[in-house]
Amino acid sequence: MREERGESRVISSALSEIIREEASKIGRKVRFMNFCGTHEWTTVHYGLRTLMPGNVELVAGPGCPVCITPSYYIEKAVELAMRGIRVYSFGDAYKLPALKPINGAKSLSDARSAGGNVSIVYSFLDAVQDAEEYRRDSVFLGIGFETTAPSYAILFYNNKVPRNLFFMSVLRLTPPAARYALEYGASKGEKVDGVIAPGHVSAVIGSDPWIFIAKDFGIPAVISGFEPIDVLVSVAMLLRMLNRGEVDVKIEYNRVVKPHGNIKAKELINRVFEEEDASWRGLGFIERSGLDLSDGFSDNNAFLHLVEKQKEWSYDMPPGCKCAEVVLGVAKPTDCPMFMKACTPSNPFGPCMVSMEGTCAVWARFGGGGLADEVAREIGI
Repeated sequence: MREERGESRVISSALSEIIREEASKIGRKVRFMNFCGTHEWTTVHYGLRTLMPGNVELVAGPGCPVCITPSYYIEKAVELAMRGIRVYSFGDAYKLPALKPINGAKSLSDARSAGGNVSIVYSFLDAVQDAEEYRRDSVFLGIGFETTAPSYAILFYNNKVPRNLFFMSVLRLTPPAARYALEYGASKGEKVDGVIAPGHVSAVIGSDPWIFIAKDFGIPAVISGFEPIDVLVSVAMLLRMLNRGEVDVKIEYNRVVKPHGNIKAKELINRVFEEEDASWRGLGFIERSGLDLSDGFSDNNAFLHLVEKQKEWSYDMPPGCKCAEVVLGVAKPTDCPMFMKACTPSNPFGPCMVSMEGTCAVWARFGGGGLADEVAREIGI
């Protein structure tokens, strides 16, 4: 273990030197945005920003599916739970606060405390198995990106989902949101010079869906793994591409990601789900950015039996919360007046403080010292 840590420090030190050399050649400030909560977790937890030269900024984007889940659907889930219908939820969405309280409950956690029927599960399979025994109406809050979609699709495709379990799809697609964030940032004078694209999502969809970044925005992208070394290599690759004038999409995470992705997983998703315009919390509707069950699985569609689908959008962040700006990469968590005051991991005010992948939650747990400073000291910075 000590030898591995020693090797990692040597590699990290070498990579940080390469990054400094490449950055010095650019001679201007550059901003690289990630689109995965795990990348942001790695960046903050391991203090990777302390390794960046002054002209390289790493920015978090819309990489947390819990953070962008509209308040509307949490309100509907709370309402169902309070009516006695069992609501299955992953743990990271359990405390996600809605904008409007339902009978005093603003989250599924509140609903359960008030006697609502809420069950935390680790997977959709757990919900399926419990619903088979429960035999009464129940609903699964289907949050996630492309990474989660196959685990839902395979059970529907193989007819394993009981008729009494309804699926409320809040599945969202990452590339449309990436396009939206890049356009929004540019409109606010916060242009991005390169993208660290998500490895887990790309393991499913491949690198091809990210080509638009190079083609339409004229900037490079690197699909990165999640170890600290992966992220550092990806930053070095982006800097080198900028210096060479290369506008392309490259795969750093080639041990997992292929250009065409996971063909079988994509086929399952396409058989079970269909794309639709969908709302993102704080952002509004984004064209063809969501997935809902296709007609062949309408018997289990919560939007046809239990819940009306959101058709109009209104700003659904609490007053004073800057989570939308944080998600879009135009603000840092520390820019929010609520951060670590009215909004903490134990008492989240906004959605970015709830999930372990939420930027505000990551910064609250690991930012501003601790491990970041320790790593910096160990490698001599």
